[in-house]
Amino acid sequence: MDHETARSSTDAALARAADLAREWVSRLADRRVTPTATVGELRARLGGALPEHGEDPAATVEALARDADAGLVGAPGPRYFGFVVGGGLPAALGADWLASAWDQNAAMYVMGPAASVAEEAAARWAAELLGLPAGVSAGFTTGATMASFTALAAGRHALLEAAGWDVERNGLFGAPEVPVVVGDEAHVTIHAALQMLGLGRDRVVRVPADGQGRMRADKLAEVLAGLDRPALVCAQAGNVNTGGFDPLPEIADRVRANGGWLHVDGAFGLWAAADPTRRHLLDGVERADSWTTDAHKWLNVPYDSGLVFCARPAAHHGAMTLGASYYVETDGGERDPYNWVAESSRRARGFAVWAAIRSLGRDGVAEMVARTCDHARRFAEGLDGAAPGVSVLNDVVLNQVLVRFDDPSGDAAAGDARTTAVINAVQADGTLWLGGSTWHGRRVMRISVSGWRTTTEDVDRCVTTILRIASDISAAPSAA
Repeated sequence: MDHETARSSTDAALARAADLAREWVSRLADRRVTPTATVGELRARLGGALPEHGEDPAATVEALARDADAGLVGAPGPRYFGFVVGGGLPAALGADWLASAWDQNAAMYVMGPAASVAEEAAARWAAELLGLPAGVSAGFTTGATMASFTALAAGRHALLEAAGWDVERNGLFGAPEVPVVVGDEAHVTIHAALQMLGLGRDRVVRVPADGQGRMRADKLAEVLAGLDRPALVCAQAGNVNTGGFDPLPEIADRVRANGGWLHVDGAFGLWAAADPTRRHLLDGVERADSWTTDAHKWLNVPYDSGLVFCARPAAHHGAMTLGASYYVETDGGERDPYNWVAESSRRARGFAVWAAIRSLGRDGVAEMVARTCDHARRFAEGLDGAAPGVSVLNDVVLNQVLVRFDDPSGDAAAGDARTTAVINAVQADGTLWLGGSTWHGRRVMRISVSGWRTTTEDVDRCVTTILRIASDISAAPSAA
């Protein structure tokens, strides 16, 4: 293909993609949130036999948009409240498009100088917003799971190095044992990271949690007192069900006395530090050794934007660096991103995070966090006690709301069934999407408010929809 043909086909494909993307975004406020296509229909549209011959790039883009549309979830829109998911801020979305067009490999400075420096700046800005100590090292990962993997690898490195063992060279065979201590309601991704690190998801010591899912510091003290060596301790900033925060000052005291490593999983809750009215929830967070968060959640950056920070850069670097002989290491103080994550070839993730923070500024991030928390409280106030059996079960301290739809009989199993029925019916209705969870043995509706597009009117519309559906389900047995 000659240069002119390549330019023409690229221009046409990008122009069509831009038009289709703008159309998609413009419809989010009014679009049905729940997809309409079945898996069979999507397989028929997007699958089929391997094409024998190619087609015009713009036509391919057109076909993808047409055939995928009915299987798209309105997650970036204003009425999606599942899985603590944000949408793409305008500047972050635009930067993400540019990152794809620029096609920079962000592994090393020499492969993408601007990508390296954008990461450097975005990491420093984010650390300041999150209340982390100056000088922390940072890495940009695919998401919170790999961010936690990186942080816990740094902790494993530091604890075994202190015990005289080089885990990167010698592995875990014959290594001193590393005790791992987690809260009883630690997120599943912490266990997944431990699994991949060879530390085991089930050999952890679990510390009991209180009624809001927060680790009990007194029980942590008992656990650590029973150990004969430093431990890798995982605390939580923002319980995935309740939004509750572990008591970080007390936990930090216990871990320091033990000589261990304190990691804070703040996948979404760490962003509460940006809001002055909620910063107290994170008192003591700066005393940890590592932290993880996810910019696609509350910063509303497109996916592929996990962040890991470490107060001990040498341990972070030692756990992650590859050091291949053919890699071109810089010697002028430039940052080689591959030294801080478990990847070499990788997308230039820092551009979108940089754009999100620059476009909002400190005040804008604070306002977005505060506004979504206010929306969560409005959900709770609108639903709690609004109808017989409808109650909010958690203290709404952040952006998470747990709703229960009890059966008039008082039977717990019947309440579980009724709650599940309401969740399923709300999802099918399409006005909004939210998820379900099991909390303290009871089935609950979980509402997570993270999207920047959500308005007060959206919340009120959703409350009305939920209560209408709950009323219809309550009336169904007698009507039958």
